[in-house]
Amino acid sequence: MKRAKKPAKRPAGKRTKASAKPLSRFAGRLVLLGAGKMGSAMLEGWLARGLDPRKLTVLEPQPAKSVEALTRRGVVLNPKGKSLNASAIVIAVKPQSTPEAVWTLEPFVGASTVVVSIMAGRTLGFLEEALPPGTAIVRAMPNTPAAIGRGITVACPNAEVSARQCALASDLLAATGTVEWIGDEALMDAVTAASGSGPAYVFLLAEALAQAGIAAGLPAELAAKLARETVAGSGELLHRSELDAAVLRQNVTSPGGTTAAALEVLMDKDGLTALMTKAVAAATKRSRELAG
Repeated sequence: MKRAKKPAKRPAGKRTKASAKPLSRFAGRLVLLGAGKMGSAMLEGWLARGLDPRKLTVLEPQPAKSVEALTRRGVVLNPKGKSLNASAIVIAVKPQSTPEAVWTLEPFVGASTVVVSIMAGRTLGFLEEALPPGTAIVRAMPNTPAAIGRGITVACPNAEVSARQCALASDLLAATGTVEWIGDEALMDAVTAASGSGPAYVFLLAEALAQAGIAAGLPAELAAKLARETVAGSGELLHRSELDAAVLRQNVTSPGGTTAAALEVLMDKDGLTALMTKAVAAATKRSRELAG
């Protein structure tokens, strides 16, 4: 597909805070395709930030009771036989459901519509083939802390996205956490590996720490609680602090102390950094394979 204009990308690394802008001034119609866990989290975030429920259409063949209940506030659920161009469409279905689901969007895609996809592995090229020619598309990768408004999403626009559409997509994605923009879609595989899959690595750390505590003689219940609260508290400290993770680590490490003894093992040449590098590389490779 030929494109006469350059994409209106945000500079790489540009961040949008979750509290950036309310959605009370959103004009037009917003369509959400897929109201599973991630779609529902975004839906709740939009409404919490002031989106008028009457401006929202949800396409979900098996809606949860909480989604059905929103119809009493004005949300349109699974409309039949209506054609209405949307200002924005967010695709939150599972990647394998795309071929069957995307065709339902045709009545909502207009010349000024921006389509935001949070489907893992589905490239801009794939979406451009599936949607009408010239559609403005943003490919985004959130992660599961979005469910509590503490996620991070990385977004990449195609060449059709205008500055206004870019800003709108940012506002919608920021409902579940921080947003970062990149101009090189090839980086999305590494993004998926580092942040999309990243929460699982942190959960594994808590799991492994609990098991290590048990091996050291702690009761299982206490070991699990210590691990959970230590990982959660440290994460919150990292979130609130302006210091780098390395500085925070150094601040808690006394020379010759217990932490230093443990870090000597973890920071060995075959230790945690080496393992994490291998893990992210493996996830990046798999992401590329899944994208075809």
